[in-house]
Amino acid sequence: MRVVVVGAGIVGSSVAYEVAKAGAQVTVLEAGKIAGGASGASFAWTNATGKRPHAYFALNVAGMRAHLDLSREFGNAPWFKQTGSLEWYSRPEDWAAQRENADQMMEWGYGVEWISKSRLKELEPEIDLSAVNDSPVVYYPEEGWVDPVLYSAWLLRAAREKWNLAVHTFEGVTSVDVVNGKAKAVRTADGTVYAADAIINCTGSWADRLLDGVPAIPMASNVGVLGFTLPVAATLQRQFHMDDLDVRPDGAGRLMIHKISVDSLVCELTALDPKGNEAALLLDAVRKVIPSVQVQDMESIRTTMRPIPGDNLTCSGWVPGISGYYVAVTHSGVTIAPYLGKAVADEVVRGHVHESLQDFRPDRFLAAKNGMGERS
Repeated sequence: MRVVVVGAGIVGSSVAYEVAKAGAQVTVLEAGKIAGGASGASFAWTNATGKRPHAYFALNVAGMRAHLDLSREFGNAPWFKQTGSLEWYSRPEDWAAQRENADQMMEWGYGVEWISKSRLKELEPEIDLSAVNDSPVVYYPEEGWVDPVLYSAWLLRAAREKWNLAVHTFEGVTSVDVVNGKAKAVRTADGTVYAADAIINCTGSWADRLLDGVPAIPMASNVGVLGFTLPVAATLQRQFHMDDLDVRPDGAGRLMIHKISVDSLVCELTALDPKGNEAALLLDAVRKVIPSVQVQDMESIRTTMRPIPGDNLTCSGWVPGISGYYVAVTHSGVTIAPYLGKAVADEVVRGHVHESLQDFRPDRFLAAKNGMGERS
């Protein structure tokens, strides 16, 4: 079976690895670099916290477990850090919602621990407790983060060495050849044709960009902003989430910083100045929690387009009206990717339908008509 996977981010790499492992002859086509889109500029938090409805929560939990399975499969998984995460809110009016969410997570079997400020200080001595004040603190021990670029590189290399997977970077797909309702091949910008028995679209935030011959998936993608500090003499080991601020280690002493209110200031993908206003807002927020960070410590700041299907939920399945054309796109790609890879391989190569994906099919956006999918 010949399969073409379009996109080599964390989802595309996972799908390609598992489809090749299932016995298919796989070709990966990537318009840019491996993990060069949203995967390369992601906070990359593995979690199911606050994910609703329950089917979506369960999908994320399955992804977290699949990360552990994949780590054991490789033996050495330098891309995965399961250190847990910390959460608190500075405003008392937010505490009831935090408690309600934590209670719901515990009811669904998720790991949740309420910890004291003294325990917080033991876990993370760098955190200034005055920034926590009297806020209740939740510790989610099963959470962590991934380096999506390393993850993608390792999986694609392993699939290439074990199962002769082929990867072509800087080869953007422009169209899909559909004959009598069946997807037969893809064409790239330079006119190269790759024949296939199945085509899997893993283009993330580009899933709403029309490829000639097939429908687009409606997306609600938005811009995300990440700041990266210079190496800082701090010993932070776990990520923390305070109000709309997210911070985690990023290797070699660097910290990664995200703040939702800063995202809202940026409406399009653009180069940002590490000495500009957005950087200053990120640094000001993190310095209130980790005083060792200095005002001049921003090394770089990046923007990305987060891939979010139109209803904010995963979209995975065969596109109605076009045999052989599958789409796999999700906002929680970092968390779900290793599980989604296995599920897609089962559905595409082995023909086994995954009940876990039944609430997330493309036909909620697209309806078959005259052999083509259209928005319903």
